[in-house]
Formats: sequence, C-alpha cells, structure tokens
Amino acid sequence: MDGSAAPVAVVGNGREAWKVSSSTRKGGWNAAIFIIFVEVAERFAYYGLAGNLIMYLTNHLGESMAVAAQNVNMWVGVSAIFPLVGAFVADSCLGRLRTIVISSVVYLMGMILLTLSVSVIPSGYHKSTFFTGLYVIAVGEGGHKPCVQTFAADQFDEDLPEEKMAKSSFFNWWYLGITAGATTAVFLIPYLQDHVGWSVGFGLLAGMVAMGLAIFLMGLKIYRRQGPLRSPFTRVAQVFVAAAWKWRAEEAGEGRRVCYDDEDEHGAAREGGQNNGARFLARTPQFGALDKATVIDTVDATSKTRNPWRLCTVTQVEEAKLILRLTPIWFFCLMFAVVQAQMHTFFTKQAASMSWSHFRLSPASLQGLVGLTILVSVPLYDGVFVPIARRITKHPSGISMLQRIGFGLFLSVLNMAISAIVEGRRVQVAIKHGLANSPKMTVPMSVWWLVPQYMLCGLSDVFAIVGLQELFYDQMPEEMRSVGAGLFISLVGIGSFTSSAIISVVRATSSRGGDGWLGDNINTAHLDRYYWVLAGLSGLNLCAYVVAASRFVYKRVNDHLGFNGEV
Repeated sequence: MDGSAAPVAVVGNGREAWKVSSSTRKGGWNAAIFIIFVEVAERFAYYGLAGNLIMYLTNHLGESMAVAAQNVNMWVGVSAIFPLVGAFVADSCLGRLRTIVISSVVYLMGMILLTLSVSVIPSGYHKSTFFTGLYVIAVGEGGHKPCVQTFAADQFDEDLPEEKMAKSSFFNWWYLGITAGATTAVFLIPYLQDHVGWSVGFGLLAGMVAMGLAIFLMGLKIYRRQGPLRSPFTRVAQVFVAAAWKWRAEEAGEGRRVCYDDEDEHGAAREGGQNNGARFLARTPQFGALDKATVIDTVDATSKTRNPWRLCTVTQVEEAKLILRLTPIWFFCLMFAVVQAQMHTFFTKQAASMSWSHFRLSPASLQGLVGLTILVSVPLYDGVFVPIARRITKHPSGISMLQRIGFGLFLSVLNMAISAIVEGRRVQVAIKHGLANSPKMTVPMSVWWLVPQYMLCGLSDVFAIVGLQELFYDQMPEEMRSVGAGLFISLVGIGSFTSSAIISVVRATSSRGGDGWLGDNINTAHLDRYYWVLAGLSGLNLCAYVVAASRFVYKRVNDHLGFNGEV
C-alpha cells in the first residue's frame, strides 16, 4: 500500500450520484439481498395481521360483518396513505436509509403493543389498545413502504449494462420474495391464532419484524446511499407558476429560444455547451401550455441569474408532465384495488361458511393461494412468457408496462364475475339444505370452489401490481421516486376507502326493502349481487383505462443537450 487515496467512481447521474470506491464496489444484488430481508419480514407481519383481522373483529370484538369489513378497509387504507407522507420526508429531509430504520422501529413498537393488547392488557382497555397498536403500525408503514423497494432498486447502477439488465428483472424477483413471506404468514399465523392463541400469533409477527430490522442493519457498510434532496414538489410547483407568468407568451416552437439546462440544475461542468454525464428529458408535445415556462423572454435574457419561479428548464417541465401523465393511470387503477380488498374481507367470510373435506385450515389461510399463484407465475412470466413475447413484439420486456397493467385489470373484472357466480351457487346450496336461517352452520359446498377467485387475485397481481411498481419507479422524476412509490402504494389505500364507501352505499340502498345485500346472515344476504356491482364498475373502469393508456407518452431521455438552444 502506498498510502494514496483509492480511485473514486461516480455512480448514477446528475441529481442522484453516489461516490463509490472502485476497490470495494457497493450496491448491486449483494446489497439488495439485505434490503429484501427487511421487506420480507414486514410483509410477513402485515399479511399475518391483515389476513385474519376480520375474524378477530367479528368473533372477539363483537363487530358485525359489514362494520368489521369497513374497519379492515379503513386500516388498510390509512396504512397505504401514510406512505405519501413518508416518501416526502425521505426525499426532502431524512433520506431513504434513515427513514427505513426509523419507520421499522415504529412498526416494531406497534406490533409489540398489539401483542400486549391480546395478552396482558386489562379487558377494559383491550379494544382501545388494540386499535392504537394497529394505527401505530400504519404510521410505521408510512415510512417503510415507499422507501424500501426504491432503496433496493437504487443499488443497481443504470450506467453499467450488466446491472441495468439485472435491474430489469429485479421488480419481478423482488415481488416473488415478498410474496413468499406473505404466503407463509397467511398459512401459519391464522392457524396459530385459531388453535394456539392470538398472543402467540402476534408475538411471532413482532419477532419477525425485529429479525428483519437486524439483518437490514448488517448491510449498512455496502449500501449505496442517497442523501435527502430539496423538496421534490418545489420543482413541479415552479413549472406551473412559471407557465402562469407567461401564459400570454407564444408557444415554445420554431425559432423560439428556450432554457434547456444550467449548472445549478445538475451541478456538472459543461464543455462546448454540453453537460458531461447528466441525463436530460427530451421535449414531448403533450401539455404544451407548460412549455411556456421554458420560453426565454426579454426579462429572462437580461437577468444575470435564472429565476426558477419564472424560467424553468425543459427537463424540469418534462418532469411535471410525467406527474400529469401518471395521474389518470393511477386513478383508473383504483377499482383494481377495490377488487383486491375483497380478499381480506368477504372472501374470508365466504370460506368460513363452507365445508372442508379431510382437513381444515383457517379460512384466512386460503389467501395463501394468492401467494402460491404468484410464486409459480412470476418465474414462468420472467423465464417463459417474456422471452417468447420479446421475439414477437421486439419489446425488451415482452410487453409494455401499460399493457401488463391493463391485462391485470381485465383479470380483476373476470375475478368479480366468477366470484359472483360461485357465491350465487353457495346461497342456493344453503337454501336447498334448509340452512338459510342458520348462518353458523356449515354449508355442504366445498371451500375449494373459491380457489379460482383466489388464483385470479394472484394472477392479476402478477400483471397489474408488478407493472404499476415498475411504471411508477421508471416514469417518475428521479428525485421523486420515493414519492412515486408512495403514490403506487396509495392506490391500495384509496382503493380500500373506496371499497368502504361502496359498502356503505350498497348497505344503504339495498336495506330499504329488508336485510340488504350485506347483512350479517351471509346465507340470506346477496353478496353475489354486490360482486356483480363491482364487476360492472371494474368493466367500465377498464374501458377508461384503455383510453388513458393509449394517450400515454413514455419519457424520453437525451444524454447531451446544450443550454438556451434553438428548437
């Protein structure tokens, strides 16, 4: 050793860069493995809790079926909305690494509180402590969910061809890993809760969270880290303000001088009018009114420095356009989340009323079929479907992200139609055997009739959820990728709230002439009609999605652009 400093490579680009010693290269799959463990543990805990929650609320807290379903949806919704706050904090204040650590500790505290509520807390404070623990977990979800996957994806350097290829498969295998954790949880935890005790089940969940956090901390020395950036929403707001200032200006078209980039934007030196190593977004024709924010007028030309609230770069404007393009895609995927919400609520109540042949699992354990479907489907998708589709379509991923999402939405429509048919058959069997007024009696119809709807939940996840994860990572501005993850996760939250709203409307309208479609007696209710309503709404939603997707423009990158260039 001669004592000289090791050479340093700059990994990443522009606003996102890590300094990495070339002698001890960081990141890649070696780092991602440690990060996967903390996410697998979190998913194990979340699905172990959510899978059987409706049974605990109805059987131990005495809530009605509809109220318990709404409470489950509310908790799932809040858990999925908080990530928007966590993403903002991570991108603008704490950075992703610190946010993951802090939120994991909060999550663990919530799990411990939940365990205490079902074991040592006096009965008078039991319910309040239980719900407090639930929503402390929701706060922990807020910082955990938007950062972990994004932090893991950040470990792959897009400037290295081999890591870029690895990253293209990362989202599939990431989802496969966390699905394995969730599937194990929904088979194991409900069984322990029903046959051993709720305190044992919740205690095991808390232990898994603690173990996942410990493994995550073991990888601290090899992580590529990105510190907090300026507020990601400021850059977007500047575009709208600047465009408003110049709303009377001519469009940035032929012969107009526009602001491409400057040193403040990327912090990179330019030689001969080019920015070394930085990536810039190419101009797109959509939302042309925002292009006025890039027009250099007389005031801008005579100013010594650029006022970002009056003059924005082309890249900055294109980043704002990315947000606008993703908004309708996000909105038209809400009904998908509504359909998936039935898995934790009414699907479980159906299973509880049906017969098992030679062995009996907890009704919530049927959710494990979703995970098993995903575990089988993802390798087939990545190893068989993608290579075949790639040869036909010439697309690097076989099919585009939007096509993948769209097929997932179609499967969710099919899922609700099949669920309605099966439920209609179950009610007919109950009436035929004189069990219409005996909701606690087992209906002599095999629980395995529910297998298709659980499998369709899994298949639609493989297409829609993984596609959405990749879309919201790839198409968001780079400094807003945690926010992108938060927006993706918020689909589940808003979808759960929407599911609760639909339940309220259906209860109010259908109960005018009797017990209604969602009454406590599942044999005299008409859950099948509720499923048909969801199928119809999902079908209309799919049509709207196809229109929005056909107008979507993927971002385009220019590696080298001049400043104040002519267009």
